Amino acid sequence: MTTTDAVATGGRLSVLDVYLCDLRPWGELRGLTRFVVEFLYFGIKEARACLFAGLFFVSIFLVPKAGFLGLPRYDVLLVIALAIQFFMIWSRLETWDEAKAIGLFHVVGFALEVFKTSGSIQSWSYPDFAYTKVLGVPLFSGFMYAAVGSYIIQAWRLFDLRITHHPSYWMATLVALAIYANFFTHHFIGDYRWYIAACALGLYARTTVTFKPYDRVRKMPLLLAFVLIGFFIWLAENISTFFGIWSYPNQIGAWSAVHIGKWSSWSLLVIMTFTIVAHLKHIKRRIHVPE
Repeated sequence: MTTTDAVATGGRLSVLDVYLCDLRPWGELRGLTRFVVEFLYFGIKEARACLFAGLFFVSIFLVPKAGFLGLPRYDVLLVIALAIQFFMIWSRLETWDEAKAIGLFHVVGFALEVFKTSGSIQSWSYPDFAYTKVLGVPLFSGFMYAAVGSYIIQAWRLFDLRITHHPSYWMATLVALAIYANFFTHHFIGDYRWYIAACALGLYARTTVTFKPYDRVRKMPLLLAFVLIGFFIWLAENISTFFGIWSYPNQIGAWSAVHIGKWSSWSLLVIMTFTIVAHLKHIKRRIHVPE
């Protein structure tokens, strides 16, 4: 996405984003020099795309379990998440359209949290008291899902992502809906994640994502991107449960690592999140680009 595209689809960008989106090569780079420069800019863009998730994740370490200034920990985390969100909009690190999309992920994630922590399910729990708990779920929890959506949205813009051989949107939608539904229905009719994963594997087998760390287009299988993002979310989940943000039933007495099977769940959730972002991008393109 160029600076002009950003203005057309949601507002002006920060100076940093303008620079990263419109990089001009210093000159012809070869060999080790090219590798170092591209690796450096890849890291900078990744860090920038992870800004919301990173700042929110760091707050988990910094906020004491007892809370801050008399405010319970979960409430403090909600205040921090809202402050980060407002800062990103104010500083033009995020456009209003992007903020609306992230709000959608918050709602989708919070609905899942309410179900998973309900009395009859109890897949995990939030043991601490909070004034901002709704149906037993602290409101900050939706931002954990929004952080995944924020990363994908920001990376899409900063890396100028292009998807080749994208499957039919209706088929991608069916798979995404099946993924989301299975998070609920597997408690009653069995877990069909591997069947859904097989469908996703076939659907995206030929799909490639191209991206620009610096001045040249690179590519990778989209399925590999889903798996890698899911892995890093699984690592973040281990750290979060270690600090007691939430707990699985087997972690009540003493902490233990989150089961490796959760990696597959997170990878599927990334597919669902990507599908929502891709649809929003598709709709925007149809609205702003004349036929």
